[in-house]
Amino acid sequence: MAIDRKWWKEEVIYQIYPRSFNDSDGDGIGDIKGIIEKLDYIKNLGVDIIWLSPIYASPNDDNGYDISDYYNIHPEFGTMEDFDTLLDAIHAKGLRLIMDVVFNHSSDEHAWFTESKKSIDNPYRDYYFWKPGKNGGPPNNWQSFFGGSAWEHDEKSNEYYLHLFTKKQPDLNWENPKVREDIYTVVKFWLDKGIDGFRLDVIPLISKRLDFSDTNLPAFNDVIAQVYSNGPRVHEFISEMYNSVLKHYDIMTVGEGPGISTQTGLDYVGHDREELNMIFHLDHMFLGHGPRGKFDPVPYDWKDIKKIFNDWYKTMGDSGWISIFLDNHDFPRLVSRFGNDKEYRIESAKLLAMLILTMRGTPCIFQGTELGMSNVKFDSIEDYKDVETINYYKEFTATGMHPDEFLKNVHEHGRDNVRTPMHWNKEKNAGFSTGKPWIKLNPNYNEINAEEVLSDQNSVYYFYRDLLTFRKREKTLIYGEWKVLPQNSEDLYVYERFDSNYKILVILNHSNHKHIFEADLKKYSLCFQNYIKTDTNELMPWECRLYKGMND
Repeated sequence: MAIDRKWWKEEVIYQIYPRSFNDSDGDGIGDIKGIIEKLDYIKNLGVDIIWLSPIYASPNDDNGYDISDYYNIHPEFGTMEDFDTLLDAIHAKGLRLIMDVVFNHSSDEHAWFTESKKSIDNPYRDYYFWKPGKNGGPPNNWQSFFGGSAWEHDEKSNEYYLHLFTKKQPDLNWENPKVREDIYTVVKFWLDKGIDGFRLDVIPLISKRLDFSDTNLPAFNDVIAQVYSNGPRVHEFISEMYNSVLKHYDIMTVGEGPGISTQTGLDYVGHDREELNMIFHLDHMFLGHGPRGKFDPVPYDWKDIKKIFNDWYKTMGDSGWISIFLDNHDFPRLVSRFGNDKEYRIESAKLLAMLILTMRGTPCIFQGTELGMSNVKFDSIEDYKDVETINYYKEFTATGMHPDEFLKNVHEHGRDNVRTPMHWNKEKNAGFSTGKPWIKLNPNYNEINAEEVLSDQNSVYYFYRDLLTFRKREKTLIYGEWKVLPQNSEDLYVYERFDSNYKILVILNHSNHKHIFEADLKKYSLCFQNYIKTDTNELMPWECRLYKGMND
C-alpha cells in the first residue's frame, strides 16, 4: 500500500490548558494574551500544532468543558478580538491551531437547554434526553463519569434529563437532525475563521442506546466501552459531519476515544471511512483503574503498557492513525505516573519523551511536560478544584474510605496534578501571575521551571527540542514500519523503526535497575542518550538510547 502522507502525521501537538498557562492581567487565571506572550517559547521548542483546551463561554463547572455559548469567548480568557489576534500570531509563526470542542453535551446554561427545560412541548425539548422516572427513581441505573446518577430530576416537569458528566452538562440528542445542523454550523463558524482543526471531546459517546436499559457490568470502564460508547449511529453521525462540513477544509480532526478499542479503532480513523483523522485512544490511560474507576486503583505494570502499544500498532498498520501521548489535562503528569519523579525524574522524563516521539502516530505534549513537571500533593481536599475529584471524594468517603486514603489516590490519579499553573521562573507564583492563582502551585517550581531548564543544555527541555528536530528530519520515524526486538527482561522496550533506506533503533530501560540488552550495535550510530555516551550493551536505570543506521 502506498504511504498516505499528511501534514498532521508529520507535525507534533502541544496542548495548552489556558487557565493554567500564562496570566497577562494579574487576575490569577491564564488567558489568551498570556498565550500570545509565550508563542516564541512554543515555537522554539519545535512543536507545530497548538491544541487549545476550551475557551468558550462557560459557567466553568468542568473548567470549560461545559459550554454555554459556542460562538463567544469566556471573558476571563479575553475577547473574540483577542482570539483573532492569537490565531493570526500563531499562523505568522508557522504554527497551527486546533480547538477543543464538546458536542456530546452542553452547559445547562446554554440557551438550548434553558428553552428545553421550560416545558415538555418546547421546540428545544428534544435537543436533550428527557425521560420519566421509574419506580420512584431515575429512568435507569446509569452512573455519571463524575460519580452519582447520570440522571437529574426536574421538579417542574417531573422528568429526568441525562448527563453522563456533571448535572450541569446535559447530553445533547444527536438523534434530532436540528441538533446536528446547529452543531455543524458551529463547526463551520470556527473553520471559516481559519483554525486548523478540532479535538473532539468524548466523541464516541454522541450516539445513545435508546432503550436506556439498566447495566449490570461490574467495572465502570466496561460500562463506558459497552454502553456509553460506540452507539448504533455514531459512525453515521461522524460521517455526516465530515461530509457536511469537515471535508471542505484542509484540517485535522482528532477524537478523544473513551471506549474505543483495537476492535473498533479503524471504524473511526480508517483512511476509507470519511470520519476522523486520528484518535486519542485511552487504553493505556485507563490502566490501573479499578471497578469504580481511577480512585479505586488496581496494580498494572510496564508489560501491560507495551502490549497496548504493540496491539494498537498492529491494529492501525497502514490503514489508520492515532495520536501518541502519556498525559494531558485529564490524566496525571507522565513522569509521576509512568516514570520515577524522585531519584530519576530527569532520566525518566527523557526516556518517556523518547517513547512518545519515536512511536508511530502524531505525538502530543502537554504544557510543562517538556520541563519535567511532576504531580502535586496538596494536603487537603479543599485545595483541589476539579469537580471529578470533589464529587468522588464525597462518594468514596461516604461509603467508608478514609479521607487520607482517598487523598493518596488523588495524589496519584487526580486531574489537578496537571492543572496547576505552568512554571516559568522562580519568582512569585512561578511567573504565572502577579495575582493569586486560581489553584495553588506545585511547590517544586523553584527547582523545575522554564528559566532553569533553558539555562541547562542537559535539561529535559533540550532533550525534547533536539528530538523534535530529529523527528522532523527523519521521515523513518513518521512513516516507517515498527518491530519489537524481544529481550530477557520486561523492563526493556527495544524496537526498530525502519523503511527501505534507514533503521532507527530505540532502547528503553523502564526501571530503577541496570540491565543488559540484546541488539547488534555495529551497524548503527548513536544519536541520542540520556546518560554519558557509551556503546556497551549495559543500560543504567531509566536509560534510553536512539541509534540510526542504513537498512541493508
